[in-house]
Amino acid sequence: MAAIIGLRDISAGDTGLYSPAKDKAASRGVYNSRSPLLLRRIRHLLPPSKAKLLLALCILFVVFFIGSRIGSLMGWNPHYSSSVSAPSRGGYTVLINTWKRNSLLKQAVAHYASCSGTDAIHVVWSESDPPSDSLKAYLKNIVFSKSQTAHKPNFRFDLNEEDNLNNRFKPIVDLRTDAIFSVDDDVIVPCHTLEFAFSVWQSASSTMVGFVPRMHWLDVEVSDFLSYNIVLVRFHL
Repeated sequence: MAAIIGLRDISAGDTGLYSPAKDKAASRGVYNSRSPLLLRRIRHLLPPSKAKLLLALCILFVVFFIGSRIGSLMGWNPHYSSSVSAPSRGGYTVLINTWKRNSLLKQAVAHYASCSGTDAIHVVWSESDPPSDSLKAYLKNIVFSKSQTAHKPNFRFDLNEEDNLNNRFKPIVDLRTDAIFSVDDDVIVPCHTLEFAFSVWQSASSTMVGFVPRMHWLDVEVSDFLSYNIVLVRFHL
């Protein structure tokens, strides 16, 4: 019969028959044996609980990586709204809450205009009648004359239709700074104290810095707890 059963692999020095199918199957078996061997080594080095934890962390990393890349791949450009208009020139905005005390308001505006870190002064006006033109002109002139920096602070009134103590917490129009110093018109904080508070706030800008701390507790038995957890908003940064 002329049928060829097999070929001898003389170059390999093998005395058996050479079959391409056998060689392909053998090579496939070698590669398939590597994965179980690697898994056995991982299971030997790590207990089952840690191995599952490692696998979960790997999955989370892959999901995070894909999520961070999908926006750029899809051409997305998310915009997060903020009450602070860019660019911020640093410093802080002084927000003065007043009520029918123009003499105190004049003193407060003059004082805070002289602080070097003041970028702008906003007056929260909640009276039924708007501020007079003479009061506006006087306060603008005092801000310009008292400021000791080349950049003169901006000054404006924030008018409100109703008298409400919460008006000081409303969004501020044209806010240019990340820091806001909210204060009543009868409180004068020395400039160096305000600058120190501002430096403290810069070290943790997601927190609130105040000057009048308070503490509270639910049980009278723990009244010796001396950690403050409230800041009064009469003047704070």
